[in-house]
Amino acid sequence: MSTTTVQAAAPADRPAPAGPPRKVRSRGERSLPASLASHGILILASVVALFPVAWLVFLSLGPDKDDYLHPGRIWGRMTLDNYAFVLQETNFFDWLKSSLIVSLGTTAIGVLVAATTGYAVSRMRFPGYKKFMWVLLVTQMFPVAVLMVPMYQILSELQLIDSYLGLILVYCSTAVPYCAWLLKGYFDTIPFEIDEAGRVDGLTPFGTFARLILPLAKPGLAVAAFYSFITAFGEVAFATTFLLDDQKYTLAVGLQSFVSEHDAQRNLMAATAVLIAIPVSVFFYLVQKNLVAGLTAGGTKG
Repeated sequence: MSTTTVQAAAPADRPAPAGPPRKVRSRGERSLPASLASHGILILASVVALFPVAWLVFLSLGPDKDDYLHPGRIWGRMTLDNYAFVLQETNFFDWLKSSLIVSLGTTAIGVLVAATTGYAVSRMRFPGYKKFMWVLLVTQMFPVAVLMVPMYQILSELQLIDSYLGLILVYCSTAVPYCAWLLKGYFDTIPFEIDEAGRVDGLTPFGTFARLILPLAKPGLAVAAFYSFITAFGEVAFATTFLLDDQKYTLAVGLQSFVSEHDAQRNLMAATAVLIAIPVSVFFYLVQKNLVAGLTAGGTKG
């Protein structure tokens, strides 16, 4: 009688218990160290950018013209007398009026000329259109000292010395070339089919430009307007040369009245500089929504 022995099969290896699932970061999500590093860099950059402004405001509160040499003394003697003196004892509001007239005039004329120029080069193919844009760029390479004498002669012959219009035209000669390049690149991003649709609807080329293209180009126009405004608002050399009447001085030129051959009232200069920054900040606030879009789109083509 035979005996049959049955061996039980060895049990299969059991899988090890799985650990908790590893979290997979989505695309664009940063790790904690990377996030802390980026925030730290942004905070440092913000401090670097804001420190000169805060320092200027701090110096403007010092009562003495030499407080900038010993800034620690200002803490216990802060006062607004510098602002009161600038607003009441100087021609600040005349300077402000002149600056706004010149800056807004430069912005209006400069943006209009630059927009029509950029649109023409973007849409029309006339002989020398590429060289024309390069000529505009070359004009930006001449230093102010070289342009001063010929511009003075031209304005003198046109009887525009010591006039707002003469200074506006001078500033436009600086702002228009850059703005034309900027707007030409922005107009290149607008489909040409929009122009064709305007012609089908019976619009003239100028009507197409004014009613269809300009509304789409608001970001680019905002950047051009901001550049033109800043160019005219803070310029000193041309304004000092072409304006003779102290009632027509711009703010940048009026600021020099606090500096003499042997003395400099730096506390009043600081207070005036803070007041000068207010109109620029307001203008920046009005156009800030379109600045980023205009700067990025203007560099995609052209």
